[in-house]
Amino acid sequence: MTQQLDLVAITAFGLEAVVARELRDLGYDETTVEDGRVRFKGDAAAICRTNLWLRCAERVQVVVGEFDAVDFDQLFDRTKELPWEEWLPVDAIFPVGARSVRSVINSPRNVQRMVKRSIVERLKTVYNRHRFAEDGVEYPVEVSILRDKVLMTIDATGDGLHKRGYRQLVGPAPLRETVAAALLKLSYWNRNRLLVDPFCGSGTIAIEAALLGRNMAPGRDRSFVSENWNQIDLKHWKDARQETRDLIEPPLPIRIVARDRDRKMISIAKRNANEAGIFSEIFFEAKDFISFPTDRDYGCTVANPPYGERLGEKSEVRQLHHDMGELLIPLDDWSHYIFTSADNFEREFGKRADRRRKIFSGRIPCTYYQYPGPRPPQEANETESENAETNVDTEDDYSAPGEF
Repeated sequence: MTQQLDLVAITAFGLEAVVARELRDLGYDETTVEDGRVRFKGDAAAICRTNLWLRCAERVQVVVGEFDAVDFDQLFDRTKELPWEEWLPVDAIFPVGARSVRSVINSPRNVQRMVKRSIVERLKTVYNRHRFAEDGVEYPVEVSILRDKVLMTIDATGDGLHKRGYRQLVGPAPLRETVAAALLKLSYWNRNRLLVDPFCGSGTIAIEAALLGRNMAPGRDRSFVSENWNQIDLKHWKDARQETRDLIEPPLPIRIVARDRDRKMISIAKRNANEAGIFSEIFFEAKDFISFPTDRDYGCTVANPPYGERLGEKSEVRQLHHDMGELLIPLDDWSHYIFTSADNFEREFGKRADRRRKIFSGRIPCTYYQYPGPRPPQEANETESENAETNVDTEDDYSAPGEF
């Protein structure tokens, strides 16, 4: 398959522009941003490369067709008109998932049944048979209905892209890997600056930073449902995986610092970092946030502090925000990035953020508070990206890896 395909990268709400930038960095310039997804053009090889390289998207899908429908008769007829045989072989396994938002057709379960029946009717005509065993390769069909517009896609990812394969153990309320990667891409951190996560939990932010700093593809150690598709030559997958090996950068010039007061979480974070293959890039410490101060200059903090969802914890979280302000604000040449769902963070922290960005973490609406701070002297003459959606590689004279 050599023709250009209509593809979709599914995203968490609030990260669409970040994913669009990732796609352009991969060479896919023809992008269209929509709520919760980015449309783009690419060939069969693009399915391989985007699954392997996208850090902030949730999954990659192939568009089969789209149309308007306000009743089930329209849905059935228009679905049957689509060229499903171009993707689904006679023995294909094709489960159907569906969701409907602000549409006349508002029963996902009935949508699943109707679409499945319609596809089967189409394939009966094409393959001249009445029954299908569905014992071959999987092609998960996804139906998205928004304001009566139906988008039919086939999922090319399988398990979501946040499942990198390294996180075997997690703590309570873990941050998704894709969101953690986005927090880093929305910061001014780069591989030559000190990064500290003072509430590292299972280590997700620190691990994603190490992968980003080394330019290690997040999907390099996992498989994808589309690897078995007839439409994608195995050479595309082989070439794409070779590219992930060829582009890995040398070890970081200064280790990332990951701290947490819970020794058990530090043990979990170390294990996850080892699984990710970047253990030597991170310095882990079991220390309370209060011990944060450092004599290093121009560092970055990227943190996801406890939210305090239960009533008894809210006063502790307010005090934590106050302590964070007392400790971090005086570090006036540092950059601070705080991701939280807590209300009144800025008031409790003691300083208004330069930028704020709404991002959903799962189903929880959160805000990313950004205090960029000054750039190191050797970066001062470089033009800052207005949206800070990509990292800047520099040649700062930082120390070699070692103790923090």
